[in-house]
Amino acid sequence: MRVAIIGGTGFDSISGGKFQEEIIHTYYGDARLFFGEGDYEDLVFLARHGVDHSVPPHKINYRANIRALKDLGVERVMATFAIGSINEKMPPMSLILLNQFLDFTSGRISTFYDGGESGLVHTEMTEPYCEGLRKKALEIAQMKNIPLHSGGTYVCTNGPRFETAAEIRMYRMLGADVVGMTGVPEVVLARELGLHYAAIAFSINWAAGVQGGKIVLYEQGIESLKSKILEIFVDTLKSPSLSGCHCQDKI
Repeated sequence: MRVAIIGGTGFDSISGGKFQEEIIHTYYGDARLFFGEGDYEDLVFLARHGVDHSVPPHKINYRANIRALKDLGVERVMATFAIGSINEKMPPMSLILLNQFLDFTSGRISTFYDGGESGLVHTEMTEPYCEGLRKKALEIAQMKNIPLHSGGTYVCTNGPRFETAAEIRMYRMLGADVVGMTGVPEVVLARELGLHYAAIAFSINWAAGVQGGKIVLYEQGIESLKSKILEIFVDTLKSPSLSGCHCQDKI
């Protein structure tokens, strides 16, 4: 079974593995993917911002990326996001297994179904992330004694600027726990194509105005967090079966 990891800010490569780069052509544009060898056989890695971190959040070709994974026969996807903490119970250096999102993006194409030849589909999004992958990831984190928040609501902003303190106060009132710039429409597109998709966010700063200070990026310890995320991802993706998953019922 072919599986994929999508990496975001600070997660532009997978250390310790050998990967071959290939450009995959899709109807929506090209996607730059890396195919694993040896221990990472059947794993595809996608660097969301590019390996040189040059693509801003609002310029990412989300449709090409997700379509390429689907065309390659990928069934399961684990994604990671660098985020800012809004919920003070999820401080910087925390890992959060996302279970809901709020979409405050604008100008992004967020569907494969534009009408006409592509048709019109209203995709069910009550639980946007694969419950089977989420359950397995939690089990693996507990087994490895890796602290992982069992749920969190991700608010996606357009970027590339950071948010104002007033915006963060609003998002907190709406129930957001963390804030980022790339979670949507990626999760929506994955659901539209029937992929099993789950995501772990890792906090690198307090959001604007939280804890009363300016945004300060936490860099020390990030490599350790990445290593823990990769452990969870690889073991989750290799699991022979998923329980509690209803992804195919929602498309």
